[in-house]
Amino acid sequence: MHLDPRHLPTWILGACSVHTKSVFLTSGPGTWEHFRTTLSKGPAGEGPQVPDKETKATMGTENTPGGKASPDSQDVRPSVFHNIKLFVLCHSLLQLAQLMISGYLKSSISTVEKRFGLSSQTSGLLVSFNEVGNTALIVFVSYFGSRVHRPRMIGYGAILVALAGLLMTLPHFISEPYRYDNTSPEDMPQDFKASLCLPTTSAPARTHSNGNCSSYTETRHLSVVGIMFVAQTLLGVGGVPIQPFGISYIDDFAHNSNSPLYLGILFAVTMMGPGLAFGLGSLMLRLYVDINQMPEGGISLTIKDPRWVGAWWLGFLIAAGSVALAAIPYFFFPKEMPKEKHELQFRRKVLAVTDSPARKDKDSPSKQSPGESTKKQDGLVQIAPNLTVIQFIKVFPRVLLQTLRHPIFLLVVLSQVCLSSMAAGMATFLPKFLERQFSITASYANLLIGCLSFPSVIVGIVVGGVLVKRLHLGPVGCGALCLLGMLLCLFFSLPLFFIGCPSHQIAGITHQTSAQPRPELFPSCMEVCSCPSDGFNPVCDPSTHVEYITPCHAGCSSQVVQDALDKSQVFYTNCSCVAEGNPVMAGSCDSTCSHLVVPFLLLVSLGSALACLTHTPSFMLILRGVKKEDKTLAVGIQFMFLRILAWMPSPVIHGSAIDTTCVHWALSCGRRAVCRYYNNDLLRNRFIGLQFFFKTGSVICFALVLAILRQQDKEARTKESRSSPAVAQQLLVSGPGKKPEDSRV
Repeated sequence: MHLDPRHLPTWILGACSVHTKSVFLTSGPGTWEHFRTTLSKGPAGEGPQVPDKETKATMGTENTPGGKASPDSQDVRPSVFHNIKLFVLCHSLLQLAQLMISGYLKSSISTVEKRFGLSSQTSGLLVSFNEVGNTALIVFVSYFGSRVHRPRMIGYGAILVALAGLLMTLPHFISEPYRYDNTSPEDMPQDFKASLCLPTTSAPARTHSNGNCSSYTETRHLSVVGIMFVAQTLLGVGGVPIQPFGISYIDDFAHNSNSPLYLGILFAVTMMGPGLAFGLGSLMLRLYVDINQMPEGGISLTIKDPRWVGAWWLGFLIAAGSVALAAIPYFFFPKEMPKEKHELQFRRKVLAVTDSPARKDKDSPSKQSPGESTKKQDGLVQIAPNLTVIQFIKVFPRVLLQTLRHPIFLLVVLSQVCLSSMAAGMATFLPKFLERQFSITASYANLLIGCLSFPSVIVGIVVGGVLVKRLHLGPVGCGALCLLGMLLCLFFSLPLFFIGCPSHQIAGITHQTSAQPRPELFPSCMEVCSCPSDGFNPVCDPSTHVEYITPCHAGCSSQVVQDALDKSQVFYTNCSCVAEGNPVMAGSCDSTCSHLVVPFLLLVSLGSALACLTHTPSFMLILRGVKKEDKTLAVGIQFMFLRILAWMPSPVIHGSAIDTTCVHWALSCGRRAVCRYYNNDLLRNRFIGLQFFFKTGSVICFALVLAILRQQDKEARTKESRSSPAVAQQLLVSGPGKKPEDSRV
């Protein structure tokens, strides 16, 4: 899939992402019915080679007198798993759990970076490997679609997803306990005294983290990172059969009138997956990472401390367990089940009121001439079952180039690539951006995103579909709606450049005269100290709001613990580098503009909803922009481009842009590890600027689409006006209020 997954402009913000990834599956039951029917046929002209699935499923009841089942086919009462409604319920829960485990890494990306010393570029590459595994094998889903036991394949894929989730937690269990003060010796308990200003003569007694480096340490680090990359790849591979096989299975055995309703329920439940992932991340990151092996005497950190690392691995355990439980029923569903015979009662009542003669004409079997029937077999999808893999690979480039010659199709796909690139970057790094820009905790950032952004994405998709249906928009109308939605999205993105917090004043980093950062601001006041260059235990001078990397860099030689009602506050005193020798508080300085995070996220959510307005109309433009027999292939090509050009490279691009704004890197064995301080103004301008760039690209593509559609519409009207009077008279007789069938989407 994905929606994720991704699941699924979303994110769209993780969610629109998810929905965009599965867009090729939402073309309606007609596409899948047509695809299923063609798969059951042999070479052109030979007719069906095997009985149709519906024929197989009902053969036992229709070929016996009185419609009763034959003894061979109905010896026992049908199992409870011969029920398509139960399958819809199980599949909704499975896709919900799958998208939750796929999106969970995005909610804890900054925590994983701190725990294992990763740059944003590396973490973005880690997220992209989910798409690598998925994209590499998705083509086989279409090739082997109806030749396998689909429920079992879904179950096997879900088990692989659960195992990949468990594998993601392995680095936690094979790594040593997290040491938030890496200047302390390994045989001593972690405390604040390890980073005090000690006399220079005591310098050899310190144990620096770089002094403990060895080839074994580097190998262990590479092994841990490699395990996570393998786990992400397997997570993508396991998700390959889940959504395509599930949707085709529902469409095959559900009543034709019920299939759209079932798919709507499926997508509605699935869209909650990314939101639950961020909610789960918010809960888990409030727990300390080594909750299963806490040091004696506890820890001195609070959740607001920049060195805090939450229990990121616990969420993977919970999500993997949910996927494993949801996979169990699939091993009991049959390969084929009797097709649902009855329309849902409440749906029948609704259609009885809203049904129209046009709908009846549309639903009635259409008569096809032999020429039309033969023409349907011309598409690559129709002849694919008769081709070998080598033949398919040889013919695919030619068909791909032929499809890309459609200007509407190409421009709409490029616009969706821009939107998906924006969604992938936002879904991956928005939690970290909020955490760094507004000095809030990772838990609070995930809570805000889960409560505000993902619901807005769902609303945007639904409203876009309702507008297309209610306004009866044609291709020109769909193009105009897409352009309007993206222009409004671009407009509401402009204030984001100006809503943010200034960078913290870090002594020796932001207060410096030279271009190269140095570890101290006042060298003379630290002459008696021996401060480790890689230490990190930030303290804040409340009078000047200047932050120091460690108490040693502030020249502090003692500490005082003051007990309060609910917590204890640590102060450092005798600080030679602080004005008037004032005591400093443990922890980073509080931000003066943290309250701006809610208005910022509201604007982001509004922009996401406006971008998601384009989802349904842009997809309809793709369906109307290619030949009827090439629709399924065109949607598959669209899906391939979204994966390769957007979801795979975008997290790496955004991560690299974030890394360029770092002003102080942590060092691990001489290599650059996680970034400790960013230039907030640069971070905001480059992150939002990259989003603005992709939105602008989408606006340009939709503007060209609308211009081409208007030109085509103008040419069609001119051609119609020059037609013969007889044809014009025939059109007038048919009724002035009747709209051409092809003009509706």
